[in-house]
Amino acid sequence: MKILGVLGSHQRDGVNGQLLDAVLAGVKPEDDVEVIFLNDYQILPDAGKANPVLDELEAKLLAADVWILAAPTYWGAMSGVMKNFLDCVRQRLVRFNRAGDALPDRFKGKSYITISSCYASPAEELVTGVTDGTFRTFDKVLGAAGLLKIREVVQTKTYGLKTLSAQKQAKCRQVGASIQSKAKRTDDTVKRYIQLFGMVACATLITMVLQQLVNLVLPIGQFWLNYVSFVLIFFILLASVLHFFTVVKHRRH
Repeated sequence: MKILGVLGSHQRDGVNGQLLDAVLAGVKPEDDVEVIFLNDYQILPDAGKANPVLDELEAKLLAADVWILAAPTYWGAMSGVMKNFLDCVRQRLVRFNRAGDALPDRFKGKSYITISSCYASPAEELVTGVTDGTFRTFDKVLGAAGLLKIREVVQTKTYGLKTLSAQKQAKCRQVGASIQSKAKRTDDTVKRYIQLFGMVACATLITMVLQQLVNLVLPIGQFWLNYVSFVLIFFILLASVLHFFTVVKHRRH
């Protein structure tokens, strides 16, 4: 398996570089690994003339089965280095129909892992989702290109951090070790439907229990009053569950 690391940070050996290296340290010995440090390239968009830099990067992306993209989060979004790269390869990642819709093309079926970091504490990251903007951009771009997501890696509280903890390095190596098995899957659609069914089933059960408790305190005999109370309780519960899983959809450590 060919694995390509793409580092979009200002420092090669900074926190994100260490996270990327730690993940790659866990891959199988037989895997072919290569790392691109984007700051080594002068990346410019296609402008109707030869673009050997993008040609080279595109060839590396095509040759890889799994992409691991790492970029720090600045001001709630990914680094400009990574964003510039994704912007410049946009026309090559997807094809466009007559309506201008982006459709998967040659990269469809490949897999990816995304990595980011932030100054925020684990608690702040959990509550506010500081790195959400970075991961949403990654997912939007790579999802449009037809890539399948394996997982995300997050490092919080990076202000003044020089070296990753041994525990974090071990977790990253575990991510790398799982690449081969997880990259073989085809789609998460069925899994997501099952998860949604479970959420709805749990929310329904809790709603019924709460409604019974409400009836003990404030007896509601009319059908429509029961219906309205059920809908309100169910909506609040389901909205809370969906919001929670949206907020914590990636690992925040």
